Amino acid sequence: MKSYRDLEVFKQSKQLAIEVHKMTLTLPKFEMFEEGSQTRRSAKAVASLIVEGYGRRRYKADFIKYLVYAQSECDETIVHLDFLFETGSLQDKVFYELLKERYLSLSRQINKFIQWVEKNLNIFLTGNSSYRIQVSGYGIPVSGHRIQVSGYRIQDTSFRIQNTGYRIQDTSFRIQD
Repeated sequence: MKSYRDLEVFKQSKQLAIEVHKMTLTLPKFEMFEEGSQTRRSAKAVASLIVEGYGRRRYKADFIKYLVYAQSECDETIVHLDFLFETGSLQDKVFYELLKERYLSLSRQINKFIQWVEKNLNIFLTGNSSYRIQVSGYGIPVSGHRIQVSGYRIQDTSFRIQNTGYRIQDTSFRIQD
């Protein structure tokens, strides 16, 4: 995974956004700037949020947050397609059902990708599945857990602050009172 462009969920979301964009340009004029515009925005947001999350992948929680947003936009796009079809603005039932099924499939794939990121991202980025922390001479194995440190000074630049705690970058650091 060298780029977001390598992600299958990105490739599919971009292709679907292009198809939705083209479809909305064929809608009646009164829908083009109302429901059509909302549909275009939500469809394009799926791909955009995947890209933004990937850009923040060093921070696992942020990556997951943006993937969850992407899945939400995917579901929103389905609702907009439903509105267009049920109001008669989108009349091609076969095309509607195909788009809806592809968005449902994409939503499931994003969900599976979120689960993969939750389990494997630290291993993928660092190549390590666990860390050993030395605190007062005791080795504490840590695997996939957040470490809350308060009232201590961290003496290592490889320790990075996240929104909800700390994330280990290196297997060696010291904590001093």
